[in-house]
Amino acid sequence: MLLRAYGIARSLIMYYGVPGKHRRASRLYGEFLQPGDLAFDIGAHVGGRVRVWRHLGARVIAVEPQPDCLRVLRLFYGRDQDVAIVPGAAGAKPGRAQLALSTATPTVSSMSPDWIKSVTTDSSFARVRWDNSVEIEVTTLDDLIAAHGVPAFCKIDVEGFEADVLAGLSRPLPALSFEYVPSAHDATLEALHIVERLGAPAGGYTYNYSPIETMRFAAPRWLDAPALRRQLERIRPRGRSGDIYARLRTPAP
Repeated sequence: MLLRAYGIARSLIMYYGVPGKHRRASRLYGEFLQPGDLAFDIGAHVGGRVRVWRHLGARVIAVEPQPDCLRVLRLFYGRDQDVAIVPGAAGAKPGRAQLALSTATPTVSSMSPDWIKSVTTDSSFARVRWDNSVEIEVTTLDDLIAAHGVPAFCKIDVEGFEADVLAGLSRPLPALSFEYVPSAHDATLEALHIVERLGAPAGGYTYNYSPIETMRFAAPRWLDAPALRRQLERIRPRGRSGDIYARLRTPAP
């Protein structure tokens, strides 16, 4: 119980307690979201992005599988009619799956055994232990769109399961983000390949990236996919994770 409380407290400090972070995040996500827009938060955790998006006036679908994180989301946003909390995860197809839980570091709980294996070679994960598991419901992005509508922005942060989430999507979205971890480089490239394929019929995506929780774009201009791959290769030795942002060159009809 104490370890669980420590893990959640650590996440709350990370996402709610860093001075200036909310302001930076509002500026970043303000490029994608306007009042009344719909946003999907796939891997909502304790709702750090939900808070920012509601400040921007967006409606939010928050998808989260971890029981302790769901309790926090319901406490903070359960009475907000513009936030729908969806227990479970998104994946390639509906069903049930196992989620490996890290009690002390819930931000790295994962549905991907391959990702867990990859990141254990990274010194920054040296103290992480996946010490429990839980069976969860899995839906797809297509099913979420059918139920709630097309999001103006979709954040996917699911610890190595990003490509599986994207495999459950059959249309390009106006803008999205997905996590990259240098020690799981192949998983990042797989997700990028799917995004490129999804965006091709609509004119393709351009990309930028933001190192972990800085809430600032690192590239001075938006990049095409080959330029992004080259940049990811350059930063790979430093081992710092973050988020890749993608937006359509022309808005989807």
